[in-house]
Amino acid sequence: MPSPVFYISGHGFGHASREVEVINTFGARRPDAAIFVRSAVSPELLQRTLRVPYTLLPGRCDTGVVQTSSVAHDDEATMREAIAFYESADARIAEEAARLPPAIDLVVGDIPPIAFEVAGRRGIPSVAIGNFTWDWIYEGYAGLTDRAPWLVPVIQRGYRQATLALELPFAGGFDVFPDVRRIPLVARHASRRPEDTRGHFGLPPGRRAALVSFGGYGMPDLDLAALDCLGSWTIVTTDRSAGRPGPRPAGVVRVDERAFLGTGFRYEDLVAAVDVVVTKPGYGITAECITGDTAMLYTSRGAFREYDLLVREMPRYLRTRFISQPDLFAGRWGEALDALVRQPPAPEHLPADGAAVAAEVMLELLAPGPAEHERRRDVAQDEPS
Repeated sequence: MPSPVFYISGHGFGHASREVEVINTFGARRPDAAIFVRSAVSPELLQRTLRVPYTLLPGRCDTGVVQTSSVAHDDEATMREAIAFYESADARIAEEAARLPPAIDLVVGDIPPIAFEVAGRRGIPSVAIGNFTWDWIYEGYAGLTDRAPWLVPVIQRGYRQATLALELPFAGGFDVFPDVRRIPLVARHASRRPEDTRGHFGLPPGRRAALVSFGGYGMPDLDLAALDCLGSWTIVTTDRSAGRPGPRPAGVVRVDERAFLGTGFRYEDLVAAVDVVVTKPGYGITAECITGDTAMLYTSRGAFREYDLLVREMPRYLRTRFISQPDLFAGRWGEALDALVRQPPAPEHLPADGAAVAAEVMLELLAPGPAEHERRRDVAQDEPS
């Protein structure tokens, strides 16, 4: 019985959302697998999205970036937490290696560097999946090298122990891995027809709709009543992106996240059912907009190296348009939304079957080679009949 453990960064929802697809695909192919998830990501997110049995081992396995809101970072706190976490990297790795269940035979990391050192200590293969590495992100932080010149090398030491790295589109930093294979987009795909999703969530037919999507932090400072587009657009929010407290303005549909439990509808269905997603660029929501053929109205998200890469590459595969944070929070959306839906389709297509490719790689690494077959045969011969 295969027993993989998935180390998933708790930074944002993007790492978890794509690994959910890999886990679901792998679990469907090997329903006998005992799947473990090691992460600080919201247990509720996993409960809503994983469709196969799993065991959660909660806790931080990296520090990522400290956010003060959905669209701003605290660089000083980011550096401080990263330094404190990796100062004790050796002790953490030893503890992780000791605490994992003995049956674990594969480590998959998206993309905490300690995951691959743990695999090395346990003598089992490991797979890195991601579109950026944390050393690549931290290299861009002014002053970090002066304060902790050892930090980036410690992270790179972990990545170099990965058996194989699967590089997703929109990638940076993968030259650190000794063996890299490029794979297609890993993304959640809508499973319901847009008209069925709109009907289920009460979106008026025949009217443009935009979904406000800003991850776990939401947009509590957003004044939905001030939006200048409510006369011609339906604005869809979830609990996390509901804006300021108060009566819901006409033209705003609020979706309770509990509505996704046990209904057969998922968040990616909602993404594919609207005309535009209003968001900040991140891998997860970008991938879902691409697979759902949904346009993206995006704002800046602070100094984060992935942002520039995504902004440069997204227009090849997706209709996008920028809105400044002042315009976003002042509610000046109408002109940008109308212009965005008039844009022509994106010029290129991006394959999005990366979850299937990743699952196949995992199965290949779990398949015993000739030496392991021989060892098992010898063990079986030595057992009493």
